[in-house]
Amino acid sequence: MLEFMFLPFIACLILTGIHAYLGIHVIEREVIFVDLALAQIAALGAIIAFLFGMELHSTTAYIFSLGFTFIGASVFSLTRLKERKVPQEAIIGIVYAVSAAAAILALNRAPSEAEHIKYMLVGNIIFVQLPEIIKMAILYAIIGLFHFVYRKKFLLISLDPDEAQKQKIPVRMWDFLFYASFGIVVTSSVEIAGVLLVFSYLIVPAVCAILLSNKLKTRLLLGWVLGSLTSLVGLYLSVALDFPTGATIVCTFGILVLGVLILQRIIK
Repeated sequence: MLEFMFLPFIACLILTGIHAYLGIHVIEREVIFVDLALAQIAALGAIIAFLFGMELHSTTAYIFSLGFTFIGASVFSLTRLKERKVPQEAIIGIVYAVSAAAAILALNRAPSEAEHIKYMLVGNIIFVQLPEIIKMAILYAIIGLFHFVYRKKFLLISLDPDEAQKQKIPVRMWDFLFYASFGIVVTSSVEIAGVLLVFSYLIVPAVCAILLSNKLKTRLLLGWVLGSLTSLVGLYLSVALDFPTGATIVCTFGILVLGVLILQRIIK
């Protein structure tokens, strides 16, 4: 069993590493569902490519997904305004709903549409291969390095956008760079893990870490540790109980949130 779980667990560790960090940004920006929206847009791009006769996991389909995701990144960077009558989360929700509806319409023209919807939602991480893991690790390391080099700008814009504007930082440009790099991560992750699991990796470790600590470095460490341990438990349960891996990990993340909330109540 351990040998069968090794590669999926490594993939889960990589997903935890990048998504727990990005999740803290997302929560501070109060755009909780941006991951779901970008993941859905990426899935829509792959489905459109599939309808044009391309293989679902081909390079061309990936480029289609990435192109769709960059469009979404542009929309989100342009809709984050200092003075706004409508919260950005509403725009994100609309984009998600329209993308999901468009995906359903597109799948209506494709054979075996139910199977594609299932794959899009929960992925197939248990069958991930070593070349996919290496590609993912290199790509996320590059994006992680980019965010580390410009961490002060990204963090200031996420934590205090008013101060960023006072410092003459071009917020809209850096917002696009954030969402574009975020979109690359989401597009790549959805291919392996599916929409629901990607959303869980982004939000759950970050939420639990924020509930348990006020310090950024501690939050990052907690997010990585909690995400990794929960992934291990979810993978073990899926193999031991013969459950779908993605759905099992998502449910395990739900139990993690419940446990942290109970712990927080006890501590207080």
